[in-house]
Amino acid sequence: MTNPDTAPTYTPLNMPVPTGDQLKAARVAAGLSQAQAAELMGYPLQTGSRGGVQSRTWQALESTTDERNMQGPVFAMFLLLTGQHPDFVL
Repeated sequence: MTNPDTAPTYTPLNMPVPTGDQLKAARVAAGLSQAQAAELMGYPLQTGSRGGVQSRTWQALESTTDERNMQGPVFAMFLLLTGQHPDFVL
């Protein structure tokens, strides 16, 4: 039972924004395609020009020329879900 007079303690987490190269490296290390990684994280999928499935959002996040980056907490969740987080395990 918790004491109502005691404030909860929180552990600050370092959740840096990954570069496109860091995100790609984590995805490849997890053995996932861009579409699989996007689906895992809830990003939209589209039908590609060759009939396969793709995620333009994930492609942009991995791009070194696009200014969009995955937010740090989302990247931390991706690392947790794929068993790659350096400090925590689900």
